[in-house]
Amino acid sequence: MHVAVLGAGVVGLATAYYLRRDGHDVTIVDRNDGVALETSYANGAQLAYSYVAPLAGPGVLPKVPPWLMRRDSPLRFYPAFDRRQWSWLWGFVRACTREASERTTRRMLALSFYSRAMMHALLEDEKIEFGHARTGKLIVHSDRASFEGARRLVDYQRTLGSEQSALSREECLALEPALADGALGARLAGGIFTPGEEVGDCYRFCVGLEHRLQRLGVRFALSTDVERLVVARRRVARADTASGPLHAEAYVLALGTQSPWLSDPLRIRLPIYPLKGYSLTLPLRGPAPKVSVTDARRKVVYAPLATPTGPALRVAGMADIAGYGTRPDPARVAQLAAETRRAFPRATDYEVPIARLSPWTGLRPATPDGAPRLGRTRLENVFVNAGHGALGWTLALGSGRVVADIVGGRTPAVSLEGFEAA
Repeated sequence: MHVAVLGAGVVGLATAYYLRRDGHDVTIVDRNDGVALETSYANGAQLAYSYVAPLAGPGVLPKVPPWLMRRDSPLRFYPAFDRRQWSWLWGFVRACTREASERTTRRMLALSFYSRAMMHALLEDEKIEFGHARTGKLIVHSDRASFEGARRLVDYQRTLGSEQSALSREECLALEPALADGALGARLAGGIFTPGEEVGDCYRFCVGLEHRLQRLGVRFALSTDVERLVVARRRVARADTASGPLHAEAYVLALGTQSPWLSDPLRIRLPIYPLKGYSLTLPLRGPAPKVSVTDARRKVVYAPLATPTGPALRVAGMADIAGYGTRPDPARVAQLAAETRRAFPRATDYEVPIARLSPWTGLRPATPDGAPRLGRTRLENVFVNAGHGALGWTLALGSGRVVADIVGGRTPAVSLEGFEAA
C-alpha cells in the first residue's frame, strides 16, 4: 500500500520507518527543505522514559496565578481571540485532577517503555550516530515540601515499573559534582535519580534515519506544503499541495501543531495547541553536568551531549502559551542563559554574544490531558500520530510502531485507550 506520511519530524520519520519495514510504499511530505527542522531540531535532548506524567495535575492550577505574575515564570500566557487556545485551556483545567493525571501517567508509561524497547531494537539494527548515551536523570528539588512530594511519586511510579531512587543533598552532590559550582546546588534539598534514562541529539538521529529511509526506497517530497485533504466517500482521495496533487492509498497526519489545520475540515478533532519552548546549546569550557539534570523549581533541563565538535550542554525549558509564532522572545532567551549561568557558572563563556549559544524555539504540540492522539480516524484511510507535547523524542519510536501496526491491520502492542482521535 502507498502511504503518505505528512510531517518529517522525528514522529513522522519513525512512522515511515516502520511502515517501510512492513513493506509499504512510503512518501514523506514536509513543508521544510530538510527533515526535523521544526520542533525536533533542538529539543531538550532527554530520552526520559520514566518522566511522562502530564503537565495537567492536581497541584498545577494553584501555581498558575503566581507564575503569570512573574516575568521569569516557567509558564507564560498571552491571551488571544483564538478559539483553539481557549478550548485547549478549558480542556487543560478539566484534566487537572488526581484521577485524570494518574490514569494518563499509567497509559503514557506503557507507551514510553514500549518506545524505549523500540529505540534499543532499532539501534541494534541501524547504526545511527547521534550522541546517544545512558547518563541517568537527576531531578533536583529546592525545598523540602517539593522533595517529599517527589518521594511519594517515586513509590507510585515504582508500582508501574520505574526504577528510581530518592537522594539526599549530599548524595546528589556526590553523583553530580558540577552542582556544587553554582546556585542550583546551593539551594538543593534533595533529588530523584533514574539511572536508566538517556540523552541524544534528536536532529542528528533524524538525519541518520532519513539516510536509512532513502536507502530503503522511501521517497521525500520536501519543500511541499500540504494545503488540504480532499475527501470522497469517507476517504481522502488526494492531498492538494503547493506543488500539485499527491495521491496515496493512506495518509498519516504527523504534523505536530499543524495537524489540526488539516484535520478540522475533515471533522477529525485533534485538541492540539502549541506550547513554545526554548533551548540553548553550550560548547563546554568548564565544569558541567555529566548526568542529565532537571531543575524542578525552574522547569529547566540540562542534558550533556557529545557532538561532532566536542562536548556540549543542551539547556531547555519554559512554556509560552502564545500562538503559532516561532520567533524567539529575546527576554526569554536571556532568561534561560541567566538561569544556566547561575546553575553552572563555569560551564561555558557567557560573555560571548548570545548567538554563540545557539538559541532556538520550537512549538511543542500539546494536548490538554498530555496524551498524544494515535491511530484511526473517522475516515477510512486517514491515521494520526500527533500531540506528543514535550515527549515527541521520547515517544516517537513507540508511537511510530503502534501507528504502523494499525495501518497494517494489526493489533498494536500498547492499548490505544486514552490515545484515540475524536
